[in-house]
Amino acid sequence: GVIRLRAMAEKGVLKYPIIAVNDAYTKYLFDNRYGTGQSTIDGIMRATNRLIAGSVFVIAGYGWCSKGIAMRAKGMGAKIIITEVNPLRGLEATMDGFDVMPMRDAARIGDIFVTATGDIDVIYKECFNLMKDGAIFCNSGHFNVEIAIDALKKMSKSRRTIRDFVEEYTLSNGKRVYLLGEGRLINLAAAEGHPSAVMDMSFANQALCAEYMVKNYRKLERKVYSVPEKIDAEIAKLKLRSLGIRIDVLTPKQKKYLESWEMGT
Repeated sequence: GVIRLRAMAEKGVLKYPIIAVNDAYTKYLFDNRYGTGQSTIDGIMRATNRLIAGSVFVIAGYGWCSKGIAMRAKGMGAKIIITEVNPLRGLEATMDGFDVMPMRDAARIGDIFVTATGDIDVIYKECFNLMKDGAIFCNSGHFNVEIAIDALKKMSKSRRTIRDFVEEYTLSNGKRVYLLGEGRLINLAAAEGHPSAVMDMSFANQALCAEYMVKNYRKLERKVYSVPEKIDAEIAKLKLRSLGIRIDVLTPKQKKYLESWEMGT
């Protein structure tokens, strides 16, 4: 999505301005983290009826979607392993208390695997033969390219659907592994996606940013813009109000202090 649009803008082939709603605080801190976190677990459980507690739960990537998935799986009693290519996110996952390792190492010990990276072949050919008999894997981050499904098909001696959204692949080594939702977004393939109570902020971003572009399109260049800070803040304010929650307001004296350099130095 946004990655491709930024690449188009950099190469000068973007035809019109874009506002990257996915980069708004009121989008990724809530929709990505809490929405994806909950709905991914929901999809896995609906598809498999698998007990999460006590399982080794491998999550590829440690962006906001993955953080939400890890939070929910940990809360249900799973042991979490994170795989990453970004050293900062790998370090963050470590400091958050999770084991971090390459996918090849995680493949040997994981019970349930979820990809959430936006890239291809995150679970790649060599991983399948290393997996436990009965390993389950699915995707919650992009299209059905994060798992090397074509390679999986070629190296399997049989394939069958054992229940809705669950395909059993019997590998040449005799192990059986399970692909959920054809590798498509598991929270949409096997569940109902995010609850409206978190999607409302994402939709508000889309609507208000569309209005902003209508009013300001003559000033905008053919590039990718962030959501205006005022829109982001207003959505958070409205969401709090809808929940019946009030927060403090800075006094004029506090505002002056934050904006100055003379006091407190």
